Amino acid sequence: MSDFDPQIVKQRIIDFMSDFTIETTPGSAAKTPDYRVHLRPGCKIAVTFLPGSDFADTIATAKRLKEEGFDPMPHFAARSIPSLSFFEDNLKRLQDEVGVDHVVALGGAVDNPVGDFSDSMQLLETGLFDKHGIKTIGVAGHPEGSPDISDEGLKQALTWKNSFAEKTDAYVYIATQFCFEAEPVIAWDKRINAEGNTLPIHIGVPGLATIKTLIAHAKACGVGPSMRVLTRQAKNIAKLMTVNAPDQLVMDLANYAATDPNCGIKKVHMYPLGGMKKSAQWSYAVVDGDFTMDPKGKGFKVNREIG
Repeated sequence: MSDFDPQIVKQRIIDFMSDFTIETTPGSAAKTPDYRVHLRPGCKIAVTFLPGSDFADTIATAKRLKEEGFDPMPHFAARSIPSLSFFEDNLKRLQDEVGVDHVVALGGAVDNPVGDFSDSMQLLETGLFDKHGIKTIGVAGHPEGSPDISDEGLKQALTWKNSFAEKTDAYVYIATQFCFEAEPVIAWDKRINAEGNTLPIHIGVPGLATIKTLIAHAKACGVGPSMRVLTRQAKNIAKLMTVNAPDQLVMDLANYAATDPNCGIKKVHMYPLGGMKKSAQWSYAVVDGDFTMDPKGKGFKVNREIG
């Protein structure tokens, strides 16, 4: 990087990571005695609704997180919702038992919808999120495409979501899948910006995990070109069990966000693929500025012990 000023770049990274959100599953929650051990009060935590799971578990996890002092963001996965009445009943139950103002509406990785909904747009156009007091809605974005929908379909969906954002009372943003390299993400942001996107982007960042674990998650989730960063390292078998930190990705995106006034990326959403503990420790070390820049601009290393 030319004209590399480590102090300027360090502050950009701190600013970029501040107010990060993170994700958990009901399954992980069952193995986590207390999220307060890992996360700071008020942290926004997405709660998944995975294929084949019971939405009651998503509600129970959200309720627990709220009681522990966090701000839960439950997922509504369209293809796993059997009916309109199920959708409204559970949205009402979520509000009665938990009280949330932030949800994430997704299609959901299911080949065949279990009921009436095949995409998140059908959930959005019911108007039920507005009716039940939801103030913030995350909608899916795909920097590297999706195995479930064509590129043209993604373009049309994003146009629809931008139009929807103008009609709803809620604040709408794009939540993306995790990625491993900044270049494809930046190219995607510039392209959708040119196509008219005005929704802010919360970019998915993989937490600390071994190269082997990250590759497995990437293949399962259809991550595209940015996976080459991992596959290059995986050619050395000895590196498969090496823990990978997203420092280069975060630094490159932080620089992009700070220097391009048209950048749509506003926030980081952490996917704790190698466990909540490591990802939270790393993220807070970065937010606290407890890291050292590589003098040549090749990422950074946190100073505190992780694990």
